[in-house]
Amino acid sequence: MLQGAGQSASPLVTLLPFALIFAVFYFLVILPGRRQQKKKEAMIASLKKGDRVITSGGIHGTVASVEDQTIMLKVAENAKIRVAKSAIAGKVNPSSGGSD
Repeated sequence: MLQGAGQSASPLVTLLPFALIFAVFYFLVILPGRRQQKKKEAMIASLKKGDRVITSGGIHGTVASVEDQTIMLKVAENAKIRVAKSAIAGKVNPSSGGSD
């Protein structure tokens, strides 16, 4: 017979693997995601007239005006569209070229 068969493991020993898995998940998935979200929010908050941006749908344009929840983009000489701020994927580098 086994001597320790009737003994149960300590709650700390039982929960330790779960705590380690959560810690690894937090540092590899959650923390970088939060950093990326804060960086995007800061970029959107800093948008101003004349900035070249790309939307999540792939539309390139120049910021014509910034409002509370939306941005007016100039996409052609006489064409402007209103998009949600959350639809802005990022700024476009001025050196990347493009015609607008």
